[in-house]
Amino acid sequence: MANDNIITQLSIFVNNEPGRLAAVARILKDCGVNMKACNLAESTEFGILRAIVDEPDKAFEKIKAKGIIVKKTDIIGVAIHNVPGSLFEAADVLGHANINIEYGYAYASKEREGLFIRVDEPEKAIEALSKAGIKLIKGSEI
Repeated sequence: MANDNIITQLSIFVNNEPGRLAAVARILKDCGVNMKACNLAESTEFGILRAIVDEPDKAFEKIKAKGIIVKKTDIIGVAIHNVPGSLFEAADVLGHANINIEYGYAYASKEREGLFIRVDEPEKAIEALSKAGIKLIKGSEI
């Protein structure tokens, strides 16, 4: 049985040049891909648009069929609050469990605030956070 605490993120490669993000965004629009959260990271030559989308498996296939380099990654969502120390609590639990946070980005909706994070051991991270009483954001809640 799939773990609803593991969320599929799409990583879409975008050349770092004027107009390229717009071109990729048009493809997402044309494919009917709805982004619920995203982060754009850059390097010298390319960027990575990390996105949480509706129906990630279908979106992956549609984007790939358009010739865009796209990858699926497992991440987890951690419920945090807009108060000092909220990020510390989750990061501290993972650090003490010897789980590395590779990257993360914030998420907010009318119903919840959270942080999507890529960790080296998702199942272990879910167990440690749950044991510490830290709420996770399920894929079905996004």
